[in-house]
Amino acid sequence: MPWAGEFRRNLFPRINPGKPVKPKGKLFQVNKGKIEAIRKTKADEIATGRTVKRVTPRTTAIIQDTLAVILAGGQGERLYPLTKHRAKPAVPFGGIYRIIDFALSNCINSQLKRICVLTQYKSDSLDRHIRLGWNVFSYDRGEFIFTIPPQLRASEKWYQGTADAVYQNIYTIERENPEYVLILCGDHIYKMDYSDLLDFHVASGADVTVSTIEFPREAACHLGVLEIDRNQRIVGFEEKPKNPKPMPSNTQLVLASMGIYVFRTPVLIQSLLDDAGRDTSHDFGRNIIPNLIGNTNVYAFNFKDMNQKDAKYWRDVGTLDAYFDANMDLISIDPQFNLYDKEWPIRTYVRCYPPAKTIWALEYEGRVGSAINSIISQGSIVSGGRVRNSILSPEVRINSYSQVDECILMNGVDVGRHAKLRRVIVDKYVRIPPGIEIGYNPGEDRRRFTVTESGVVVIPRNACFWD
Repeated sequence: MPWAGEFRRNLFPRINPGKPVKPKGKLFQVNKGKIEAIRKTKADEIATGRTVKRVTPRTTAIIQDTLAVILAGGQGERLYPLTKHRAKPAVPFGGIYRIIDFALSNCINSQLKRICVLTQYKSDSLDRHIRLGWNVFSYDRGEFIFTIPPQLRASEKWYQGTADAVYQNIYTIERENPEYVLILCGDHIYKMDYSDLLDFHVASGADVTVSTIEFPREAACHLGVLEIDRNQRIVGFEEKPKNPKPMPSNTQLVLASMGIYVFRTPVLIQSLLDDAGRDTSHDFGRNIIPNLIGNTNVYAFNFKDMNQKDAKYWRDVGTLDAYFDANMDLISIDPQFNLYDKEWPIRTYVRCYPPAKTIWALEYEGRVGSAINSIISQGSIVSGGRVRNSILSPEVRINSYSQVDECILMNGVDVGRHAKLRRVIVDKYVRIPPGIEIGYNPGEDRRRFTVTESGVVVIPRNACFWD
């Protein structure tokens, strides 16, 4: 059939890769102006840096010569009982995330792909999460993420402090032989482009750079507080002061350390060796940084927030109330922290679940499955109960006639019929009995559970509801 070949040529035209193929005819002429307008808009965005991250060859070289070390061995005593079975960086946040996901996402978004995560207490959950969700690196291209428990190479003890954790892994740093080492905390919530910090560190000729943020003075007693000169050089550093020194420009604020440090590798190794021989708490904030001020070039970097809000966002969710408030912010109409930013995505690991759904709409008998101002994760079913201002992790079930208000329910929580919960954090796989009320009787709640200063009830994993 002679027409068959012509038919195939029309249906599957051969494209010569050496010659660009352009659409012809009236349609192209009509849309040509729009195409040029879009091209010009994109060019303007690139020139102004509004939507495109500009990475210079110099910045790329710095990033490739940097090793990121994430301190993720914290016991998280102030988050107990959420840390009863897991390390603090492994505590769930925002429905589907873990706290450590934010530091790791910042690394990936900053093109940092040489990462060591130092673990210690109850690390099984954290190890499993990183192994399943963050195994996205190509070791053949020099990329990796390693979880490293205490190796007992330099000491017979577990990590005695943040500096000791890095000191006990000097072997790993020397083996990788980076020019710079970026020290991060694995238990803070924020968005940051670390390449900006590294650029500043190199351009200023610093031996050490500390990332800083302006913080309310009345709440700074649990942070490191700095003093700087007009050139951003640090001239004073005090860890967790009882009376923090205010900034000269604003007595209501202090310049606080974010627990993020960049070191030139020789400076880091020598300072760790010196500290190991002394009787100290072996902590970066208490010992390493104060001892380096005056003898080396220690500079402060002003935190550049990638969250793109009016106020800079950085949270140490180290207490139950701080953790609860940071989660509740996510469900507000205009949250301070934006999880839906496509320009700075937050990565995590989530199993494959079916879609979330709500069922039952029997208004006349009060059996209505509804969720208002809430985050409902995959696999959750709101079956005839009412959910308001709450966060539901995967596989949560809300049964008929129950009420859930301002709550955080973690994976697999099952709320029985006619149960009422208000301002409650429920850890994984807890079955709330039918008809129970939690969050309505402070005295009874304190007898059975942990209750915070602000009245938030925390129900641990495997909680028993029978006297």
